[in-house]
Amino acid sequence: MSEQFRPRIHFAPQRNWINDPNGLVFDAATELYHLFFQHNPFGNVWGHMSWGHATSADLLHWTELPLAIAEDEHASIFSGSIVIDHGNTAGFGLGAWVACYTGCLRRPEGGQAQGLAWSLDRGLTWTKYAGNPVLDLGLREFRDPKVFWYEPTGRWVMAVVLPDERRVAFYGSANLRDWALLSHFGPTGCTMAIWECPDLIHFPAAGEATDRPLASPTPLGGGASPDASAGAIDRWLLKVDTFEGHPAGSGAQCWVGRFDGTRFQDETEAFWADHGSDFYAALSFAHLPAGRAPVWLAWMNQHAYAKDTPTAPWRGAMSLPRELALCKTGDRWRLQQSPVSTEVLRGSPRHLIGAGLVDKAGDVLELRWELDPGDADTSTLDVRCGPVGESTRIAIDHRRGLVWIDRSRSGLVPSAAHWEGRREQAWGGATGPLVLRVIVDRCSVEVFSGDGYVALTEVIYPGERSLDLAVLKQGRGDWRRSELTLWTLS
Repeated sequence: MSEQFRPRIHFAPQRNWINDPNGLVFDAATELYHLFFQHNPFGNVWGHMSWGHATSADLLHWTELPLAIAEDEHASIFSGSIVIDHGNTAGFGLGAWVACYTGCLRRPEGGQAQGLAWSLDRGLTWTKYAGNPVLDLGLREFRDPKVFWYEPTGRWVMAVVLPDERRVAFYGSANLRDWALLSHFGPTGCTMAIWECPDLIHFPAAGEATDRPLASPTPLGGGASPDASAGAIDRWLLKVDTFEGHPAGSGAQCWVGRFDGTRFQDETEAFWADHGSDFYAALSFAHLPAGRAPVWLAWMNQHAYAKDTPTAPWRGAMSLPRELALCKTGDRWRLQQSPVSTEVLRGSPRHLIGAGLVDKAGDVLELRWELDPGDADTSTLDVRCGPVGESTRIAIDHRRGLVWIDRSRSGLVPSAAHWEGRREQAWGGATGPLVLRVIVDRCSVEVFSGDGYVALTEVIYPGERSLDLAVLKQGRGDWRRSELTLWTLS
């Protein structure tokens, strides 16, 4: 933990490279969350793709385990998902864990195809299926299967991408081995560059839920937390990631719609899951308990500069897991994201009323900013402030209705082109009380509105002495109220 940038509350491997999260699954018998991930066991650059493995009881403290599924002479092991086969439909054993992953094939013509591996000891050891690949279209680019059980039709469904075509293909299977094409979705939304890493997440109808918003109808209003039991009316969220076209370069685009076991029909235009630079390849946990809100996490990085980030002997980290909910305001569906509770990590709270400076606030923090902006133009929160003007600025532009983050003076800069300027997200121009939540770790800042509609994620590499914090009002006008609550996390 003495390494300068090693995160304290985000998962990062002890050594070597990681990227996309894979095979996220909750094991009800042991009450453990399992995180598998793209991993190079031989170095901290991309290559030798295999699946690493870690577990957690609370999504905050992680134990890294030995390598799970290693590359071999047939294929590198690219991204995918895990299901628990309670009915032994695949014949690997009752309750077998089955990983469906993309094999990057080591044959003269190359190509990508979907393969299987299974585990009978809750993910500790794996056996690759001798009949791999189970789905091969003879394509160079065909990857990232997300598999789940669809109860109404009594079969497994796979969402997998055709990257060059900017399409998601849906396949069905009774046994996880034999797959038949069901339908395609796309191209639509952002199609500037390849698609990858799909996820399809169900938000079931719940009790007497209605089309009411989950929080205040005013964006950023009141700081209410997402509630998975309200407003989730049998809708599905489809997510794919794209290499280009996102406001910060690459990122995750989403649609809300209906899925009938065969076809996804969108009811919204595409929207971005996170407007920051570093939320990519998000994947949701399978087999969560009934009634539990969906939870996903993402690779906190992007390919444009991931190989240049100044960390060793490890490279790459995951975002904090986030609980998800959908809400409908008028005829508009919206995604709400709330980081998992960090209450067990908090020290004693400190408070800053009005504008001011907190000396040596720390490098691992949770912040809750309650603000009634009055007629103020812009409100700013500077974190990891240090010598020669170093800081990362978070701001609310009340006139334009924007939240933005600027890391151009945040410390070491792996890529000048991607550190310049601001990443911003519109939130609707509310003038009443609002709440902003910020999670700061040693190499990251995650910003959320209190109602969950705004999400901005950025990696930063500040100096060791950059530990101060400042709350400021910019431009004309005055606040009615500003209170910042600060907790050190450990």
